[in-house]
Amino acid sequence: MSTVYSVTLTTATHPKKPFWKKKKFRILLIIVIILVAIRIALPYVLLHYANKRLAEINGYYGHVDDLDLSLYRGAYKLKRLYIDKFDSATNVHTKFFDVRLIDLSLEWKALLHGRIVGKLAFDHPSLRFTKDKTDLGRVQKDTSDFRKLLKSFMPLRVNRCEITHGSIHYMDEYSKPPVDVYMNETYVLAQNLTNVVDSALLPSNINASANVYGGYMKFNMNLNPLANEPKFVMKASLENADLTRFNDFLRAYMNFDVDRGNFGMYMELAADNGKFIGYVKPFIKNLKVMGPKDRHDSILHWMWEELVATAAQILKNHKHDQIATKIPLEGTTGGYKSDTWYAIADLIRNAFIQALVPSIDNEIDLNSVYYPPKDEKRSFFGRIFGKDKK
Repeated sequence: MSTVYSVTLTTATHPKKPFWKKKKFRILLIIVIILVAIRIALPYVLLHYANKRLAEINGYYGHVDDLDLSLYRGAYKLKRLYIDKFDSATNVHTKFFDVRLIDLSLEWKALLHGRIVGKLAFDHPSLRFTKDKTDLGRVQKDTSDFRKLLKSFMPLRVNRCEITHGSIHYMDEYSKPPVDVYMNETYVLAQNLTNVVDSALLPSNINASANVYGGYMKFNMNLNPLANEPKFVMKASLENADLTRFNDFLRAYMNFDVDRGNFGMYMELAADNGKFIGYVKPFIKNLKVMGPKDRHDSILHWMWEELVATAAQILKNHKHDQIATKIPLEGTTGGYKSDTWYAIADLIRNAFIQALVPSIDNEIDLNSVYYPPKDEKRSFFGRIFGKDKK
């Protein structure tokens, strides 16, 4: 009798490693930690870069307090930024620009048209021009420098720009009295600046509005920002601004003030191929120069204000209680001229023949650059006594 033996072979098993100890998980975890660290550090790196860039602007000094990053929408925000004009010889800072918030972001809507462009939003910006620094060359340089600065912060071409609660000042601290003329609650919306939607000869549009001393300003411009020479049609109006709030300006530069009055202005301008043409129509209504405050003026100042008041009374259209004229503008990008005689003729015509209409005439377009309105070709007396073709 034989005995049968059975042998059972068992294989030893090792316990399974937890997932957090696996090599692939550790690598993934390291990558995530690095990305989180970069995300945390990136705003501080960008803030340092922004302040370094602001400090390097020739003739200016700037600073930004804080920066927020929003990667999910391709954007970041600059908070409480200011730029001062800086005179290195005297070490004097002059306020030039400040803003509560700038939002720089990718314009997702443009992706539908196959374009990668950016958009800007400014909240509560304030821009100040000071006397002796407001000539056209200086303004052009300031604008160019500011565009270069924004370009360094926004690597994409800007297609849309919006400004809310803005203000623009003209200041002269050394005049007597000091002058600070401004518009506030300015709203600006500029769209299609890179011609993402090529829909017209002038594909881009800028609309703006502002409060000016109780009056209301409106501005519209259609333009082609990609043209080699300025190419645009612009219309602007200002209605019912309180003239007494310009008294510091009038005292400083014209040596008189007013007791009451309202100021308005209407303007059209078109430019193409280095040329431009247009007009501006200023209106003063309900004007009274002399008032109780003038009783204590010196005799010479009183005589000057009396002369101004008399001239205003003579040149006023009494039926409409307005002083008005129309000043033609024409020139090239190298310079411009305004026809003084035509302005005087329209001043006389408004007073004695036919009152000017306080509105935009809608007579200027791109063709006007090459074919000026026939009304502009009248002689001096023809402009006074000629029949209004409108």
